[in-house]
Amino acid sequence: MEPISDHLEDHLRILFVGYNPSLRSGETGHHYASPSNRFYRILDQAGITPRLYKPQEDQDLLQLGYGFTNIVARPTLTAAEITPEEYREGRLILRQKIVTYRPSVVCFVGKGVYEQYSGRRGMSWGVQPEPVVEGVIEYVCPSSSGLVRMKLEEMVDIYRGIKDYSGTEMGN
Repeated sequence: MEPISDHLEDHLRILFVGYNPSLRSGETGHHYASPSNRFYRILDQAGITPRLYKPQEDQDLLQLGYGFTNIVARPTLTAAEITPEEYREGRLILRQKIVTYRPSVVCFVGKGVYEQYSGRRGMSWGVQPEPVVEGVIEYVCPSSSGLVRMKLEEMVDIYRGIKDYSGTEMGN
């Protein structure tokens, strides 16, 4: 199964970074495509997008200034299948993408994604005090995977905080 395409351009308002594509995303070529993934519902309910988007519309979020990438490109059933070597390589590639494209906010969709990227542990949700790439806001949110047992309302509240840093004024 081939990696899915990043959606990147210079100076995005928010770059969303996941672990890696799900098998469903690998099959369809769209980010957060698993039916159990709550990503687009969270963005809508948090007022980050003006309406509920579908995974097959992921490229349309570029018009809002939102991009997508992953720390590891290879699709897997679960993040537990990602090897340490893939994370090491992915960390370097991701840092270079952030330096190159200079998004205002990098939203890590899962604490584990940020831990792998930054090498840090024990962070809180939200803005991280010492960004890896200076001048970029690093914001940590829960994974939107259906495997995560956090209540949707709690997740939406955490994601809603991104609007304070990204110039997002969508409203619900």
